[in-house]
Amino acid sequence: MTETPSQPRSIYDQPELWEWAGSMEGVPDWAGPGETWAERQGRRPWQTRGNELFALAGALLPGVAICVVLAGVGELLSVFAGERLMGLAKSPLSPILCAVVVGLAIRNAIGLPKVYEPGLQFALRRLLRLGVVLLGIRMSLATLGELGLVALPIASACIAAAWLTMRGIARVLGLPPRLGTLIAVGTAICGNTAIVATGPAIGAEDDEVSYAVGTITLFGVLALLAYPFAAHALFAGDARLAGVFLGTAIHDTAQVAGAGLLYAQHFAAPAALDAATVTKLVRNVLMVGVIPLAALAHRADAGAKHGKRLPLSQIVPLFVFGFVAMALLRTLGDLGQSPFGGLLSAESWSAAIEALSSLSSWCLTIAMASIGLGTNLTRLRALGARPLVAGLAAALTVGAVSFGMLQLLRTWVA
Repeated sequence: MTETPSQPRSIYDQPELWEWAGSMEGVPDWAGPGETWAERQGRRPWQTRGNELFALAGALLPGVAICVVLAGVGELLSVFAGERLMGLAKSPLSPILCAVVVGLAIRNAIGLPKVYEPGLQFALRRLLRLGVVLLGIRMSLATLGELGLVALPIASACIAAAWLTMRGIARVLGLPPRLGTLIAVGTAICGNTAIVATGPAIGAEDDEVSYAVGTITLFGVLALLAYPFAAHALFAGDARLAGVFLGTAIHDTAQVAGAGLLYAQHFAAPAALDAATVTKLVRNVLMVGVIPLAALAHRADAGAKHGKRLPLSQIVPLFVFGFVAMALLRTLGDLGQSPFGGLLSAESWSAAIEALSSLSSWCLTIAMASIGLGTNLTRLRALGARPLVAGLAAALTVGAVSFGMLQLLRTWVA
């Protein structure tokens, strides 16, 4: 509630009169930016509300602006490193990762002025949730086709193996529960995106999100470089099998695309990229169920420790339902000959999907930039090397399960 300013005792109690002292012999300029007490008292209710929103925008603008700038820098670095330096058609480096790295460098090199904090909190809490909701527009169940059905049991087995392995290892190593959950979902589904989406659902700290992103990215990059050649040897040059393996064994979507491109270009087998992309999409779709389950498991454990049951609204946040709603919207829009029974043209629907997907990516990248800016690396040292050990074990488990499932279902997949 806004406090009403008290009546000044005299005209000399009004600082506005002295703001321009020394100019025109103490006479204030008529165009001075300071508001007088009379102006503040004369506002109507709607004007007061508008003034408060204007003040909020002023408080948020510096932090949001620097996050937007870092998101743009991350995009440029991703394109430069992947397309210019590596010569690939699509960069294997995620703009999210680049934005986080630049944010970390700024925070730990020169520090973070206090003026940026409100905007960073807004980006982390509001824009992150908006990005997760809009992410659902990419997940159409109607576009997966035959290969999606083939990849579904393999992806499901890999997700279950990663989840169970990581939870067991986290308990043995004594990892913080939230960090273990983040590494588990990052390994199981889609790397950084899953971590970013799950973090707010379980109330993870910025440092935990940053460490989980770093852990997943490290092993994802190693897999990107090694798995295309390993898959070619393991599956005797079968591009379809190799693509499904890459789509299930590598964490991040950008890394899967990079590995598929590497395989396709090196072995002249474009079918591997198609199989890897569709398989990865299957894993991304399964995020609809895994994120609520991760939140449910984490919140249920937390409630058990305190001897109470948590309400559903605390177990599954509202933005998760928004994510599911957007996925259903995409599925319904893709059904039939024309989107929504002819209400939209195919071109308009495709343009809307592209625009919402792009907005989702920007929101998530901006939010991750705020995490980078808000993370002090000296605090990460307290976590030690245990999360890296857990992440390596989970990554190797997913690769082994993917290979085993493909051997078991080899005839069906091929």
